[in-house]
Amino acid sequence: MKPIKLIIADDHHLILQGLVTIFEDHNDIEVIAEASNGLELVNYVEALKPDVIMVDLDMPVMDGFTAIQKIREKGFGCKILMLSMHQERSLIANAMEIGADGYLLKTAAPDEIINSIHAVLEGKKVFSADLTMSLLTSNSSATSNQSSELENLTQREKEIIALVAQGKSNKEIGEQLFISHRTVDTHRTNLMKKIDVNNVAGLIRWAIDNGLA
Repeated sequence: MKPIKLIIADDHHLILQGLVTIFEDHNDIEVIAEASNGLELVNYVEALKPDVIMVDLDMPVMDGFTAIQKIREKGFGCKILMLSMHQERSLIANAMEIGADGYLLKTAAPDEIINSIHAVLEGKKVFSADLTMSLLTSNSSATSNQSSELENLTQREKEIIALVAQGKSNKEIGEQLFISHRTVDTHRTNLMKKIDVNNVAGLIRWAIDNGLA
């Protein structure tokens, strides 16, 4: 089996080298390039066609958000993990909206980073465990600000959208809730209509904004 081709972009040399070190003992992941700004990253992606990229949010020349937009506009199909110290909901939602497949904090443990790379390649959406807990904690005091759309969801729909936001497939959700994957798919379709979104990224963004992820 060929190793996963990974490009890492971060303008802090120590952080960049620390990330590279994580993969030295993992033969199934190969770091094929290291970028120090968003423009370098876009050029590397175009030239090297990686499977996954890890992108810092704050970089000179071109920031992480702009780099992701350029990469998606050019039609490259690599999976994208945003890497940041920032925990604001708006940033996370923006990252998912423009095409990121996951959002990790720089405090993430090496095992979490490795597992996240494999998860996004399986088509899952990934969020840092620390980030999820932080959002849940901050949401506990903001119940009154949740949208009226949330009040219109059934308990089952809330459970399903929360599991979708965790990156689980219809099959995995069905197994956890003891319902068929077709029933899960029906719920997801109804959810999209209720909250007026068109894709999984929209569901995840809505779940984050309303304290369900």
